[in-house]
Amino acid sequence: MEKYNTTEIETKWQAIWEGRRAFRVTEEPGRRKFYCLDMFPYPSGDLHMGHVRNYTIGDVVARYHVMKGENVLHPMGFDAFGQPAEQAAVRLERHPAEWTYSCIERMRTQLKRMGFNYDWEREVVSCDPEYYRWGQWFFLKFLERGLAYKAAAKVNWCDKCQFVLSDEEARGGACWRCGQTVGAKELEQWFFRITAYADRLLDDLALLSEWPERVVTMQRNWIGRSEGLQFDMAVVGGDEKLSVFTTRPDTCYGITYVVLAPEHPMVDSLCSDDAARAEIQKMRQRVSLREEPGKEGVFTGGFAINPLTGEQVPIWVADYVLMEYGTGAIMAVPAHDQRDFEFAREHNLPIRVVIEPEGGSLTPESMTEAYEGPGIQVNSGPFNYLASEKAWHKIAHHMEQQGIGKCTVHYRVRDWLISRQRYWGAPIPIVYCRRCGTVPVPEDQLPVLLPTDVPFEAGARSPLLRPEFLNTTCPQCGGAARRETDTMAQWIESCWYYLRYASAKETGRAFDPHAVRYWLPVDQYIGGVEHAVLHLLYSRFFTKVLQDMGLVEFAEPFTRLFTQGMVLKDGAVMSKSQGNVVAPDEVISRHGADTLRIFILFMGPPEMDAEWSDKGAQGCFRFLQRLWRLIVGNMEYYDPAWATIVTADGSEAVRALRRKTHQTIRRVTADIERMHLNTAISALMELANLMQDLIASLQSAGQTERAAYSEAANAMVRLLAPFAPHLAEEIWQRMQNTETVARAPWPVFDPQVAQEEQVTLVVQVNGRVRDRLTVERDLPQDEVERAALGSAGARRHLEGKSVKRVVVVPNKLVNIVAD
Repeated sequence: MEKYNTTEIETKWQAIWEGRRAFRVTEEPGRRKFYCLDMFPYPSGDLHMGHVRNYTIGDVVARYHVMKGENVLHPMGFDAFGQPAEQAAVRLERHPAEWTYSCIERMRTQLKRMGFNYDWEREVVSCDPEYYRWGQWFFLKFLERGLAYKAAAKVNWCDKCQFVLSDEEARGGACWRCGQTVGAKELEQWFFRITAYADRLLDDLALLSEWPERVVTMQRNWIGRSEGLQFDMAVVGGDEKLSVFTTRPDTCYGITYVVLAPEHPMVDSLCSDDAARAEIQKMRQRVSLREEPGKEGVFTGGFAINPLTGEQVPIWVADYVLMEYGTGAIMAVPAHDQRDFEFAREHNLPIRVVIEPEGGSLTPESMTEAYEGPGIQVNSGPFNYLASEKAWHKIAHHMEQQGIGKCTVHYRVRDWLISRQRYWGAPIPIVYCRRCGTVPVPEDQLPVLLPTDVPFEAGARSPLLRPEFLNTTCPQCGGAARRETDTMAQWIESCWYYLRYASAKETGRAFDPHAVRYWLPVDQYIGGVEHAVLHLLYSRFFTKVLQDMGLVEFAEPFTRLFTQGMVLKDGAVMSKSQGNVVAPDEVISRHGADTLRIFILFMGPPEMDAEWSDKGAQGCFRFLQRLWRLIVGNMEYYDPAWATIVTADGSEAVRALRRKTHQTIRRVTADIERMHLNTAISALMELANLMQDLIASLQSAGQTERAAYSEAANAMVRLLAPFAPHLAEEIWQRMQNTETVARAPWPVFDPQVAQEEQVTLVVQVNGRVRDRLTVERDLPQDEVERAALGSAGARRHLEGKSVKRVVVVPNKLVNIVAD
């Protein structure tokens, strides 16, 4: 028979789809929409298997919803600004713009070769002036609302990448791009006031019921809302006061020392001698190179006074206290905080118990860890014998009344640093004038173009410092001025790209509000979990600001989120440095894009990391070859009219195939809905096996057998279409269909046909499972009782007992109640 030629079939259908503009969509009011979005890639030159997995998942979901009759938006673009382009340009001695656009062309070709159903007429490229113009416009709007500001601050600095990082980009003390440990640097930078939205970002996590719980948890922890008490402790021998924040006012009577972060501004003034000051400076340097805090500490020589007890307690500096949290100073209660406990044991500091568990007793000498649970107050002055939960409020209220402290809320999240000291990014639309100061660029002068006709060399000054860009005139007074030479973080452009897709060719505004109202929010978003507190957090913040501006009506941009796992080879994530990369083009050339699509999904649950296997890819290719032979090779037995004939009768083989066909429709439908795409492919393989079993009898079979085969083949091709679209289109055409299978209706199962003819009954005696029986479905109750009472397991446990009654749950269980 005719050979399954992947190159010929896939090239043919990609040309047909493009020629027919098959995936182009427009707004259709009144028709149900579905917006499926994959996180757009950074154009680094070639697709890698992580891209392939992400985008194949999205394509299956998008194609499935098209076949369900929905109006599906499935766009693609490129997150094209950023440091990697500059690094590649230096390495390859090419200009970042030329390198980036060549990468985009390469990746676009690869994406089309995979057969993804993107509406390419909506493509967004973030380094195009017509796109980043609106990123600059948003910056100006944020500035008007007091949400953008410039300030001197100690920032995260990566020596290897040579630019600053936001806190989110430096989680764990390492650069998110290169992995190198980051240090601190004092610079004037532009920030977005994300902290103004901390409560809403936190509270609205309750709206994200269809997000992975771990992503919600990561965002909740990153925002880090803490309710507690802030109070001052006088410093012995001076006029200074040390402000501390605690979430445990109930433990204030247990303070035995105070700890400051190494960067706390009062550290130097509290040090009693030069030796302590020098030791602290050495500690600061060591801490800046350490990813995880330890138990390192230095005594300042100073003392603070507990305002509740009047007791003097020593002031220490330690690396486990963060300047970014609270006030950068904590009261240490080692009996009831594990970090304080470990530090106290390490440095021989006193421990005082102020909460004991109910019915128990604690002594500092016998404690092996801190007791952090609730209990009864002890050693707490007038608050003794209160439940600790009640004491929390009583002590806090007392300190507020006495003017000692105030209940307040602190957040872990800090304002978002958006300045970057690099060339390849959107210029910040600000000029500096000696007369007028800091001046926003007027909207009618946007975009502030990034010059691309400038030399770019490794180690040279930024092209933005050249006079032709730097020197300008003040928009207010017309005098000489200079431009801001920092560019915006690439995250700014990815914060709103999902809105631009709704009307990608819009010229007079960032997006058409009517199109956004139709398409947004995104129904299904798919991408990596590594963006949980980067892109996803920033996008949520951006959306809320736009909602307040009246530009969008929704509070959250992404209704449902799916985070796929990584693709591994030899136990490690694929990377050129590891030497374990498998190029998608190699697999496509050998086995075809459909094989790659099937295998990348069949490797395992898509939310989990999965190991690449060349043998596994070959196995998936053989499966598609078998399907080709199974259907195309037996087309003489297929009749589209027979595919809709309901055959209630027939041989057991016919009934079994029809049952499996409808069960497969049910299973694949459910598996796509819940993203169990690997088991959906398993279901198709099982159906193919049963179809193969019937093939031998087709030559001598009658219409009943051929109708069952035709029904199975028809359903198989439609179910296959989201996973292996090229092969499905080719077979569908040979099945005498003129309309593309991508627009064919999704098959519907018949629950009656999908029912198993036999069921397994659980047999219980007095509620305990004693046996299992396989019987015909819907067997009369008297026969069910007779079979259960006669089962070996029941007889064994009924010896010497009398049966009181028999309870039957049809098709599920029988419970025999006996004395």
